[in-house]
Amino acid sequence: MPQSSASGPQPRIDDPLLDLTPGLDEKSKTIIEQLQQNGRSSYSHIARVVGLSEAAVRQRVAKLLDEQVIKIVAVTNPLQVGFPRQAMVQIKADSDLLGTADRLAAIPEVDYCVVTSGRWDIIAELVCEDDDHLLRVLSRIRQTDGVQETDTLTYLSLRKQEYDWGTR
Repeated sequence: MPQSSASGPQPRIDDPLLDLTPGLDEKSKTIIEQLQQNGRSSYSHIARVVGLSEAAVRQRVAKLLDEQVIKIVAVTNPLQVGFPRQAMVQIKADSDLLGTADRLAAIPEVDYCVVTSGRWDIIAELVCEDDDHLLRVLSRIRQTDGVQETDTLTYLSLRKQEYDWGTR
C-alpha cells in the first residue's frame, strides 16, 4: 500500500509503473548482457553464467527474440564494408512528426532514426558509399514530405561504436 506524506501518496518500490523492464527477471537480464558482450556466446556458456540449463537459456533467448526484446545481428564497422561516408542529419518537421520520421526511416541509407525533443524534431544517421551518394540521400531527405529544414553533421572519424550498455 502506498505510503502517505505531506506531499501526497508515495509510490511503492515495486510499483509496476516504475519498472523499466517489465517481464524481465534477473536471469533474462543477465542473458541479454552476456549477448551484448558477445552475440556469439554459446548457450552452454551463458547457462553456466546464469545458472540455468542450456535448454532453458535457449528457450529464453527464443522468447526474447520473438517478443522483439533483442535482435542478434553482426555489427559491422561501416568503414570496412564499403560505407566510408557517414553523417547525422538533424531535421525539423511539420506537424506530422511521426509520419515524417516513418518516411525517413524507410530510406535504405538511414540506419538510425529517432524522434527527439529540443531544437530538432528528428535525427537520422546515414551510411553512404561516398560524397556523391551522401548528396543524393540528402536531396531525397530534403524532398521527403514533412521535412522543413535539415542540418548535416558529416562524420570525420569514428572513435567509438558500442552496444553493450546492459539492462536496468
